[in-house]
Amino acid sequence: MPKDERGLTRIELLQGTLDLIILQTLRWGPRHGYGLAQMIRANSREALRVDTGSLYPALHRLEKSGAVRRYTRTRWEQLSEAIAGILAPPLPESDT
Repeated sequence: MPKDERGLTRIELLQGTLDLIILQTLRWGPRHGYGLAQMIRANSREALRVDTGSLYPALHRLEKSGAVRRYTRTRWEQLSEAIAGILAPPLPESDT
């Protein structure tokens, strides 16, 4: 694969560009993969459509480098915590 003057291949340049787009989009707040793809598409006025085959490897690469972190709180976890909170005995009130 041909390299540019900095020694980067075309694929590395594209990955770097996608990483930058992802990081810039995440500055507006946390997003899951689908929401991130939709926001990139909307903010680029439909010019950029990032498919899952490119987006998720980029997110994993950014997570591995420490640039982003995964937020794994699922709907099931939220529901089970809410039910556990209702079923748990109330906490004792402090005497203050």
